[in-house]
Amino acid sequence: MIGKIAGRVDYRGSDHVLIDVKGVGYIIHVSDRTLAALPALGEVAALYTDLLVREDLLQLFGFTTLVEKEWHRLLMSVQGIGAKASMAILGTLGADGVSRAIAMGDWNAVKAAPGVGPKIAQRVVNELKEKAPAVMAMGSALEARMDERSASASDVIEPVARVAAAANSSAQSEALSALQNLGYGPGDAARAVAEAATATPEAETPALIRTALRLLAPKG
Repeated sequence: MIGKIAGRVDYRGSDHVLIDVKGVGYIIHVSDRTLAALPALGEVAALYTDLLVREDLLQLFGFTTLVEKEWHRLLMSVQGIGAKASMAILGTLGADGVSRAIAMGDWNAVKAAPGVGPKIAQRVVNELKEKAPAVMAMGSALEARMDERSASASDVIEPVARVAAAANSSAQSEALSALQNLGYGPGDAARAVAEAATATPEAETPALIRTALRLLAPKG
């Protein structure tokens, strides 16, 4: 399985890019959004990839983040969603937009993707809504990891304080970040996460997000 490709951009098509890796060119299909984010010809680019295998075809699909790749994998698991529809949804909404639409049950946002009708959009939301918190948690965890990597030494010289923190503080932080990415205000998000953590102190990030979303849902 080819999971990631990094090399020089040799060619850009309408829905794909050719990346040269030490003399070997890989054709990688990408969404409009990913294509726009890639550097100019001759510059170096890196994409996470997913390989689609069929009897008569091998196709590589590329993504700028692991979260986007995970959403592609999940979207493809929905009946009626092929690679083209998945890339259309990701190109229209982006990974964060897909997380937001599915977590909040907004099938109209999914329907905005070219070629995706209302029935398919509703099926996407219904089948993937329970999986959205796990993907959102994954994104928050990756962001936190990147922040830690970019921090200076002076930012990470207090390991004792971190060890002394509550066991699920990281999960609460990731859940809070995910809810704010959905558009909830810091105060509402914090209250919901705190209530969820109080009810289930050992809950991991996806469970906290799921419970908090239920608490934030309109009543009545």
